[in-house]
Amino acid sequence: MDGSNPLPVVLCGVAAGAFLLGSLHLRRKQRLLHDLPTSKTQGVFIGLVEVAGTAESSAPLRGYLSGATCVHFDYEVQEHWSRTVTETYTDKEGKSRTRTRHESGWTTVAHGGETQDFYLRDDTGAVLIRPAGAKVEAQTLFEQTVNRGDPLYYAKGPDHAVANSDHRRRFVERGLALHTSLYVVGQARERADVVAPEIAQDRNAPLFLISTRTERSVQTRLAVGSWVCWALGLVAAVGAALFAMQNLPPGSFAPLAIALGGYLGGWALGWTWMVFNSLVSLRNRVRQAWSLIEVQLKRRHDLLPSLTSVVSALSTHERSTQTAVSALRSQIQATPPGVAGPDFAGVAAALRGVAEAYPELTAQDSFARLQRELVTTEQRIALARSYYNDIATQFATRLERIPDGWVARLAAMKPQPLLAAADFERARVDVQFADAA
Repeated sequence: MDGSNPLPVVLCGVAAGAFLLGSLHLRRKQRLLHDLPTSKTQGVFIGLVEVAGTAESSAPLRGYLSGATCVHFDYEVQEHWSRTVTETYTDKEGKSRTRTRHESGWTTVAHGGETQDFYLRDDTGAVLIRPAGAKVEAQTLFEQTVNRGDPLYYAKGPDHAVANSDHRRRFVERGLALHTSLYVVGQARERADVVAPEIAQDRNAPLFLISTRTERSVQTRLAVGSWVCWALGLVAAVGAALFAMQNLPPGSFAPLAIALGGYLGGWALGWTWMVFNSLVSLRNRVRQAWSLIEVQLKRRHDLLPSLTSVVSALSTHERSTQTAVSALRSQIQATPPGVAGPDFAGVAAALRGVAEAYPELTAQDSFARLQRELVTTEQRIALARSYYNDIATQFATRLERIPDGWVARLAAMKPQPLLAAADFERARVDVQFADAA
C-alpha cells in the first residue's frame, strides 16, 4: 500500500476519536449509576432516582404468545427461507464464469406488543412507573421454533408464506412478567392525581432505564463496554501511526509516539473533564435534595407557633404535656446541619400523645387541621431525608477517593453535613395488586 495516501491515517484517527468518545460516554453512565443511591419506594421524592423492587399491577396484561401475566410484552414471528442463486462473475484471467450459492435467512412476518403503567413494590411500599419512553431490558417469556404442522404455526402467525419459505417459524416474546424483580433509574415527579411521586420520562433526565438485570450487572456491562471501546481506540491510534510510518526511514517512531501520546493525553483530559462534571452533578443533586427538605422544614416551622399556643393553653402540668410543649418550642429554634443550635426532630408523635390524652383538643377544628398538616409535613421530610443522606454520603465518599478527590480540590468541593433528624414518621401507602395466575 502506498504510504503517501493519507486516507488510512485519517480513517484510523477518526475511528480512534470515536472509540474514545464512546468509552467516555459509557463510563459517564456507569459513574452516574454508581453515584445514585438505591432509594426505597417510600423514599422516592423529586429528581433522578434509582429504585429496585417487583413489578405489580391491579389489572395486568396477558402476553400474546406466552399468556403470562405481565406489565409489558413485545413479540415477533419470523419465517425461515432459503434459495439457490446462480450468478456470473469474472475470474482472475478475465474469463466469464458462473457459480451457484445458497442463501438463507429469517424474515419478520408479524410483531406487536403492549405496555401499561405499573407499580414497583419493595418492603416499604410502592411507586408508580410510567414506562413510556424508557429503555426496557426485558426477559424472554416465550421462545419456540415450529414447522407448519404445529398448531402454533398459524394460530399466532399469518396465513400467508414468504417467498422461498421453508415453512419453519420462530416465535419469540420478551416482557416484564408480574412480580419480576426490576431495577429502575429515572426522573421522579409528583403525580397529578394524588400527592405521591411517580417515575416517568423526562427529556432533561440523563437516563430512563427499566431492567430485569441487577444494578451490578448493568454497571458491569457499561464498564466492560467502556474498556473495550478504549482498547479499540488505542488499536486505531496505533494503526494510524503505522500507516504514517510506511514512507519514513526504518527506526523512525515519531508518528507512533505522537499517536500514543495524543490518544492517552486526550483520554486523560476527557476523563478529568468527565469526573469533574460528574462531581458537579452529584453536588447539585445534594443541593436539590436539601432544598426539598428545606421547603418542608419551612412549612413545619410556620405551623409550630400555632400548635405551641394551643397546647400551652391546656390547664394542666402533666409531664407529657410539658414535654410536648418543650419539644415544639425547641423545634422553632432548630437549625440546619452544621449550624449551632437544636437539631431537627419529629414532634408529631409527642403531639399525638397529647391529643389522645385530651380528646377535647381533637374536637377543635383548628388543632385537628394543624395536626394533620404537621403529620403530612413530617412524613414528607422523612421521605426526603433518607434520599438526602444517601446522596450526601455518596458525595462525601467520592471526595475521599483518589483520584476523584484531586479533581474535587480544583473546584474546592466539600462534603455536606448529614441530616441527623430523628422521629420523623413515614406514611405507608397500601395498594391492591393482582396475584400471579
